[in-house]
Amino acid sequence: MSAPRVVVVMGVSGTGKSTVGALLAQEIGVPYAEADDFHPPANIEKMSAGTPLDDADRAPWLDAIGAWARTRTDHGPGLQGVVSCSALKRAYRDRLRAAADGLYFLHLDGDRELIAGRLSGRRGHFMPGALLDSQYAALEPLEAAEDGIRLDVTATPEELAAATVRALRAAEAQAG
Repeated sequence: MSAPRVVVVMGVSGTGKSTVGALLAQEIGVPYAEADDFHPPANIEKMSAGTPLDDADRAPWLDAIGAWARTRTDHGPGLQGVVSCSALKRAYRDRLRAAADGLYFLHLDGDRELIAGRLSGRRGHFMPGALLDSQYAALEPLEAAEDGIRLDVTATPEELAAATVRALRAAEAQAG
């Protein structure tokens, strides 16, 4: 395992990736990037219409996130950034890892009913709650062999960020 350089906050829609990612980046003093900002307009249109993205749709989006992560890792050793990305499949995470060294995945995980309730109360986002089932169907949870941590979203965003900081320190010590 290499020392974490960029944290990828992953999980299905509604787990709090943006909230926790921004808090985590603020707490450790690094830039934060929102995955939604990397989607090409065609992806946003497709999701807004209630159509799940397929692997071909996700490829340029994942490549753009990977390129952002690579620019952060070029800044030198130590943690350099936090980015949100659903990263639902192992193949997607492998694609991101191929683009940038030192990725550490924070898998925000939660009960489907809890997440569905969060999505039903969310306003102003292009991702409709109707696509949640397709995300859970595609989800391949973070595996023990992957660098990262899986946390339950019943904790507060602040607790999740603090737990991640502790896990990052442990990972840095183990790599060092």
